[in-house]
Amino acid sequence: MEREVNMIHQYKLGGYNIVLDVCSGAVHAVDDVAYDIIGRYECASREEILAELAEKYTDIPAEELSECYDQVAALAAEGQLFAPDTFEPAAGKLKEKTAGVVKALCLHIAHTCNLNCAYCFASQGKYHGDRAVMSFEVGKRALDFLIENSGSRRNLEVDFFGGEPLMNFDVVKELVAYARSVEKEKGKNFRFTLTTNGLLIDDDVIEFANRECANVVLSLDGRREIHDRYRVDYAGNGSFDRIVPKFQKLVEARGGKNYYMRGTFTHANPDFLKDVQTMLDLGFRELSMEPVVCAPGDESELTAEDMPIVCEQYEKLAELMLQKDNEGDPFTFYHYMIDLEGGPCIYKRISGCGSGTEYMAVTPWGDLYPCHQFVGEEKFLLGNVFDGVTNTECRADYAACNDYARPECRDCWARLYCSGGCAANAYHATGSVRGVYKYGCELFRKRMECAIMVAVARAMEEDGE
Repeated sequence: MEREVNMIHQYKLGGYNIVLDVCSGAVHAVDDVAYDIIGRYECASREEILAELAEKYTDIPAEELSECYDQVAALAAEGQLFAPDTFEPAAGKLKEKTAGVVKALCLHIAHTCNLNCAYCFASQGKYHGDRAVMSFEVGKRALDFLIENSGSRRNLEVDFFGGEPLMNFDVVKELVAYARSVEKEKGKNFRFTLTTNGLLIDDDVIEFANRECANVVLSLDGRREIHDRYRVDYAGNGSFDRIVPKFQKLVEARGGKNYYMRGTFTHANPDFLKDVQTMLDLGFRELSMEPVVCAPGDESELTAEDMPIVCEQYEKLAELMLQKDNEGDPFTFYHYMIDLEGGPCIYKRISGCGSGTEYMAVTPWGDLYPCHQFVGEEKFLLGNVFDGVTNTECRADYAACNDYARPECRDCWARLYCSGGCAANAYHATGSVRGVYKYGCELFRKRMECAIMVAVARAMEEDGE
């Protein structure tokens, strides 16, 4: 059950009546009377609403109903309900302030992989091209490009990505050593992330990752039969039994922190909560399960029939998280991380992810693309790390991708959480980076409802309610 009235979103989940005021970001957990008042507040007069309530809630005194109405009116007067949208005039201007400033690079250190995952959007690491690995010289120039184009930003992000980056591990180590050697002189602080399928993890990798990487992303799809359905080597053998012990050893060595166990769910496992439970049973507590990104018609593509199953799984996942909280064994789910008190600044909320402007992907030969999901699509080639961004028209198109660039987003209650969504998903679904991937939008809204409910439940538990 849900209702939107002038950027109010109301829904019932987990035993809570939740009201989100979209433009102020205020979240209210209310009783049935207040829930009904808010739903009618802008549609009827005070007298009409109180008359309706008196007829529905015959056991509640009129003065209590009146007091509840006045409390709702006070929240509206304080700007915590029915707040107007005042952000649109700033949407484009905010990105102009950081024009040309790059804060993060995704280094495609290896366009090759030792797995042959059927659903891989990167064509088994080749990105629709030839297999290749990045040389130290290209990687060094990429880091210099980042330093030179980062303006006054001190903290810079670099993700070692593939393919499988550990197939070029020596260059990874050389690049980190180079970055550490210049960061003090340049006034920068590098934060490295390593994304790996795990096959090549050994003691050397673990020691390096724990010393140099602020985060490690580990690919595991959950249940053995699900993981081994798609994540196979070139002989067709599954990888579950080979990688799980290595992941466990690495996570233990990191003290169970600063990693993500990242899974993909597909048409084969819309019931992905079973895969989350498998990860928990294996001892992992920092989890993420992402919907598959694949070509339309692919056998792994999520279908309309999968949607209600996936949405139910998100709700059950929220219930499991609260259950684990109560048992003293909490876990993190990436998409349910939400801060109701602060949250992202308004710049982030209305300006989007920064792909193509603040963030770029670098191929093994130094070409620049807006993000890893566009690599190999020549129309999105921005330039290279030697000459900089030369395709200014493409970059300008990304700079214009903000929360107000898509007409379909204007009336969506979740738009200040998704910031317009993923440009790559939009392009692959509609042919335009300013399009809307409707399937993904529906999944995102369900995730946000569940995430907000979990945050509300935890806040009320802390307050002893």
